[in-house]
Amino acid sequence: MRAADLDIRKLLDVDARGGVVRFAGERAVILDAGALGTLREELVRLAGYAGARAVLTRFGVEHGARMAEAMVSRLPWDSEAELHGAGALLHTLQGFIRLAPGDTTPLASRGATLLSSYEAEQHLLHLGRADEPVCWMLAGIASGYMTRATGEAVYVIEDRCIGRGDDVCHFQGRTRAAWGAALEEHLPFFRESALDPWLGQPTQPAQPAPPRRVTGRALGAKASALPFAAPRGEPPTPLVAESPAMRRALDRARRVAPVDSTILLTGESGAGKERVARLIHGASARAAGPFVAVNCAAITETLLESELFGHARGSFTGATHDRAGLFEAARGGTLLLDEVGEAPPGVQAKLLRALQERQVRRVGENTSRPVDARILAATNRDLAADAAAGRFRRDLYYRLRVIEIRLPPLRERREDVLPLARALLGAAARRLDRPVARFTPEAEGALERHGWPGNVRELENAVEHAVALARGGSADLDDLPDDIRGAAPTGGEAGEAPAARTLEGVERRAILAALERHGGNQARAAAELGIGASTLYRKLRRYARGAG
Repeated sequence: MRAADLDIRKLLDVDARGGVVRFAGERAVILDAGALGTLREELVRLAGYAGARAVLTRFGVEHGARMAEAMVSRLPWDSEAELHGAGALLHTLQGFIRLAPGDTTPLASRGATLLSSYEAEQHLLHLGRADEPVCWMLAGIASGYMTRATGEAVYVIEDRCIGRGDDVCHFQGRTRAAWGAALEEHLPFFRESALDPWLGQPTQPAQPAPPRRVTGRALGAKASALPFAAPRGEPPTPLVAESPAMRRALDRARRVAPVDSTILLTGESGAGKERVARLIHGASARAAGPFVAVNCAAITETLLESELFGHARGSFTGATHDRAGLFEAARGGTLLLDEVGEAPPGVQAKLLRALQERQVRRVGENTSRPVDARILAATNRDLAADAAAGRFRRDLYYRLRVIEIRLPPLRERREDVLPLARALLGAAARRLDRPVARFTPEAEGALERHGWPGNVRELENAVEHAVALARGGSADLDDLPDDIRGAAPTGGEAGEAPAARTLEGVERRAILAALERHGGNQARAAAELGIGASTLYRKLRRYARGAG
């Protein structure tokens, strides 16, 4: 038998009545790619990058070895070369990878190039861009398959990875002797004892990792679009929803995710609009495709048009070759137009045309190209007011606002502050390789009292500040930035009565300050303070009686 004879229809056997699925004669299960991406995120959170790599590499080794065993025992092969080459097709049929044209196996010693990898795509979606290759499971699968197929230990290592911003994933497979000293830093992750040193160290820093597999359309995104996808090495801010307002927003996001409608995300800067956009993408039918984000406020009008729609060679000075725009790069996935309210009028007109006709025309070309990307837009501006005042195209506003999701500022979701700060603390401790595991009660009190005008982004920076300065396992009040530490009671101002330094006095000052910030609006003050309007009213009446 030859590798080219493998047929998914012959390999896959589904017993619908018995609920049993078999692939190549072995019982299999069908899992959602997004769920596996979430599992990866949880592994990184619990065991660190090194621990997660150890788990996924060893799982991959076992899976690859079992697949090779099934191929050897069940099918007659024309030659060993055909058996070796079957690995690439098997991994493609299973949805792990897509090989570059001309490659016949991702396991060959000459090296192999993948145009897409499910594993890299999910890492980008859930954890952001990495500093090292991240196709850990795929490296294990390839190693296990080739080891069983050849009868000698083969180690497959990834040296280029879409998950760290490279245009492709690239692998090399060699024996230990052929690798020499270059294998030493990777070897521990392939051994059966790989899990022992890592699983007990939840804050283990990231280390170089072998390749992951790519099954999605993440490969479809151009390398030029990758800088807009996620900050390199920075995991996305976690979504925390203890407050009713945030729960409603996330519930709406999940409900509309499967529908391919245009969504407008509104809210103050730093409220988490891009993170919710990623949630929508990950829960949609386009989750396997690329997620591409562009900040419309950060690019000049001329460059923004080229960035969005692409350009033809010679269309302007410096255009030395044809270039696809982000609308095309996001084919099969999602394009987020961040800060769309800042888009110049000329770009607004072309955006409207692209949304209406589902086509784009590159700068310098006369022909239009179809696009297949879901459009999400985000803004911190009041686009309705801007449209009424003529500062934003009214027709574009209604085209973007098919569904609107408003994200509340952090001051309106006080219940989320501490849970979110704790989640950010864990992420910052891993990123900075610091043994900080908690806040002291004094620090948590200051975090709760602060108004957070910069929203989640300000909180994230404050937490990183505290982790960087903490002396031990706890971040204390003194480790927080000055403006946040100043929100805590520090013994009272000069001339302040002793009663004002009691808990009741601190509470009274916080309530009166909130009322002053909101011009006496009790509903808004109560929302900022995280208490009910009736509770605020009772406290104000008590203050009034005491003053009288």
